[in-house]
Amino acid sequence: PVARAPAGRPGPGGAPPGGGGGGGGPPPEAAGAAGAGARDAHARLDAVQVHLDVPAPQGDGGGSFAGVPTLVKDNTDVAGLPTGHGSAAFVPRPARRHAAFTRQLLSTGVTVLGKTRLPEFGFSPTTEFEEGPPVRNPWNTGHSAGGSSGGSAALVAAGAVPVAHANDGGGSIRIPAACCGLVGLKPTRGRTVPNAQGRQLPIDIVVDGLVSRTVRDSAAFLAAAELHHRNPKLPALGLVEGPADRRLRIGLLVDSPNGARTDDATRAAVTETARRLERLGHTVTSVELAVDPRFTEDFLTYWGLLSFLIGATGRTMGAEFDRHRMDGLSRGLRATYVANWRRTPGVLRRLRRTREAYAEAFRGLDVILSPVLAHTTPPLGHLSPSVPYATLIERILAYVAFTPVNNVVGTPSISLPAASTTADGLPVGVMFSGRPGAERTLLELAFELEADQPFPSLKDA
Repeated sequence: PVARAPAGRPGPGGAPPGGGGGGGGPPPEAAGAAGAGARDAHARLDAVQVHLDVPAPQGDGGGSFAGVPTLVKDNTDVAGLPTGHGSAAFVPRPARRHAAFTRQLLSTGVTVLGKTRLPEFGFSPTTEFEEGPPVRNPWNTGHSAGGSSGGSAALVAAGAVPVAHANDGGGSIRIPAACCGLVGLKPTRGRTVPNAQGRQLPIDIVVDGLVSRTVRDSAAFLAAAELHHRNPKLPALGLVEGPADRRLRIGLLVDSPNGARTDDATRAAVTETARRLERLGHTVTSVELAVDPRFTEDFLTYWGLLSFLIGATGRTMGAEFDRHRMDGLSRGLRATYVANWRRTPGVLRRLRRTREAYAEAFRGLDVILSPVLAHTTPPLGHLSPSVPYATLIERILAYVAFTPVNNVVGTPSISLPAASTTADGLPVGVMFSGRPGAERTLLELAFELEADQPFPSLKDA
């Protein structure tokens, strides 16, 4: 078997140790068909970074996802494959071993077909590049697939694979799920194995999971993953198989904590979801999330810290790291931090206090309903890293207005497709957020909404 990379980046000469598959794997012909489907989708969407010829089945066939084809996001190590982080600033070396989350993912039985594309270092809410083609949204190839897990979301939405790896440091599971009409659950911090990058940060904002087309698959994955890693500090989850009888007290948050205006289509999708919940017997009341007024500025500074650290330590990633080749967004974030680094202690202190405002918002509530994003999926180019930084960051902050709070606090949050699409046929995501460890509540509610009205499907668009 030979790993291959698109867009001129050569893959390593052989498949990773263990072949990239977990459990017994599918029959060779099924694996080959899945690989061919991923290649076909990539030809239309530019979503795959590395294609891997699937090896013969191996292992004992264990795992509830045995034989399910998937791909790993290209910021996570798969032994024998390069981890490029979406960046042109260095040439990555083949990874010596699987990342901890890769081992957890493989424990479920999946077979890995390759690695998916992401924007540079996962900083952007769209998977676009200064050089090379963007990842395209299968609902409308002129629009963004979201980010940073845009390659994964595009492939799942296109039907190439049923699930794909994603991770979330500011919305990177939920944003592409919203853009591509998928289920995207960001777990509680520590629910899946700690992310290697996030674990090194002053505030660990990164958590791994996946994107899927059904609530069932997201629930089944967390149950299977828990067999590999069970965090004793969180309530056991187990397999969630459907709605609960319990009626919930749900807070409705339509306007973002950072003051960004929610556009009419997104507002309509969220308020219609609230009406459905009331019809189903839940109680919905308006709520405010009174985070510190400096939250957005502080999160931006923290975001800049991450870019600064990458620029300072990039040589550990691969040969000849050149921070000057980082894209315009990364360079702008780094400059933001350099200009404000003296504020770091106050930034960290205020961000950590966000959990107090979050807990206060949940007083008397079980779940909060909000938009995922402040406006609907933009056309390609709107958030490109080639846009001048001052304009680009203004556009990003007007778009990514709801998701980062859950990353700072470490709480679970799920993006679900709204019942209807926009006037031009694009999906809209709605978001449910919970208390720490409340994935069961979120999944039960998601099952209920999916059963009440099936999510819009690309095949019906």
